[in-house]
Amino acid sequence: MRKPFLAGNWKMNMDAASAVALAKGVVAEVGQVDSVDIAVCPPFVYLQSVAAALSSSNVALGAQDVFHQPNGAFTGEISCAMLKDVSCSYVIIGHSERRHVIGETDALINKKIHAAIAGGLLPIFCVGELLEERQGGKTEQVVADQVKKGLEGICEERIQAVTIAYEPVWAIGTGVNATPQQAQDVHAMIRGLIAKMYNKTIADALRIQYGGSAKPANTAELMSQPDVDGLLIGGASLKAADFAAMIKASMK
Repeated sequence: MRKPFLAGNWKMNMDAASAVALAKGVVAEVGQVDSVDIAVCPPFVYLQSVAAALSSSNVALGAQDVFHQPNGAFTGEISCAMLKDVSCSYVIIGHSERRHVIGETDALINKKIHAAIAGGLLPIFCVGELLEERQGGKTEQVVADQVKKGLEGICEERIQAVTIAYEPVWAIGTGVNATPQQAQDVHAMIRGLIAKMYNKTIADALRIQYGGSAKPANTAELMSQPDVDGLLIGGASLKAADFAAMIKASMK
């Protein structure tokens, strides 16, 4: 039985005071929950403040990105060691906004996954198709290609550190989410692909989150799907009550 895992991606939102207030609100609501793994991923500049607010709770800290080099002349970048130093456990890698707004490639995402695992972080590895790719019947091809390229060279031992997040790009921040069946179909495809790339035991243990306009109203139905193991939550994670409601719905 895979333990549900819900993570909040705060994206480029908050200021210092509101980030701490939100973290404290999450802790007050669900900080002692142990039947669901929970993480919040604030902007880099608030990681330390949020870490302090999460202390003595079961809510883990994650970052929204990482660079693949350990140190050096890489202006504006953040290393795995830096994230570990401020108490991060998780890191989001390959989010669609990094792919399609910033221009990250599968090859760069692969380097980041290797670096994160080597650096003691747990990657949340994002994959997902554009609207025109879904309309063109290319969803499975696109997602499978992203999974294979992103995990290239990741051995059986290291894949166990990875959570995959399926995020259809057309559903992110649009208010339109994939139906539970659409999510299940892609999650099942990913799990089958992992079984071919590794083995069934690893595939059965791997957690696959859904992301894309997930909210309290659709959490229970999404989480009822056999291959949906959690949620990567954007806008709804910016309100402690909504995020907590989704966590509680995942416990049922």
